[in-house]
Amino acid sequence: MRRNPWVVSLCAIGTLFLLALSVQAEQPHQFQSLFNGKDLAGWVNVNTDKDTWSVRDGLLVCSGHPIGVMRSEKQYENFILHIEWRHMEPGGNSGVFVWSEGTVPEGKRLPCGMEVQMLELEWVRLHKHKDGTLPPIAYVHGELFGAGGLQAEPDNPRGRRSKSLENRCKGKGQWNVYDVVCVDGTVKLAINGKFVNGIRKASVKKGYLCLESEGAEVHFRNIQIMELPPGITGPEQTAQVVKDSKETPSKGK
Repeated sequence: MRRNPWVVSLCAIGTLFLLALSVQAEQPHQFQSLFNGKDLAGWVNVNTDKDTWSVRDGLLVCSGHPIGVMRSEKQYENFILHIEWRHMEPGGNSGVFVWSEGTVPEGKRLPCGMEVQMLELEWVRLHKHKDGTLPPIAYVHGELFGAGGLQAEPDNPRGRRSKSLENRCKGKGQWNVYDVVCVDGTVKLAINGKFVNGIRKASVKKGYLCLESEGAEVHFRNIQIMELPPGITGPEQTAQVVKDSKETPSKGK
């Protein structure tokens, strides 16, 4: 009996679709390393010195000087970022930017992006207000805020910033763990095993990751990312892709 060619075609398409679903089911989203512990492959020095970033004993070491950033080679939209960090000086300042621009405007030192704050616990004591009172402890344990013009709505407002509901950070020389969930303009931050902060409706939802150098030595390790399915993100919500840049990949020592 002769088969209808349309039926054959539909059956073939259906078979391919089922095979695709099967392959997808066998390959779930997985974490990928963003730092190999040997060199700075995959990262680009944006506006710091050649020796600002280096690799020592399997750790990514930032001297803190000058103030600036190093960015990922590629952009990310929806993802889970796992990053471990420790400050080596009292009052140290750093952070990781998500959905960031890959360049820094002239006259500025930091890019437009969503900053996930990393401050050492002594920062508040070393930066008292003019009247002698201490700044809020919210500074040091994972504030989330739009920098350089990025707009967002805080879950736990401190002005335009979102403060953590608990202080879970550890002090100088101790490792802290951030798990940062970034999906469709919303960021949720877990510090040392507990979600404590969030911010939403970010005006930019796709961009580069940037690690921040800001005056003090800080170490990073175990930087991993799990990319998630993309959303409905338009060009106006995407950081400009860096092309024909004079920037060169950073090299480890």
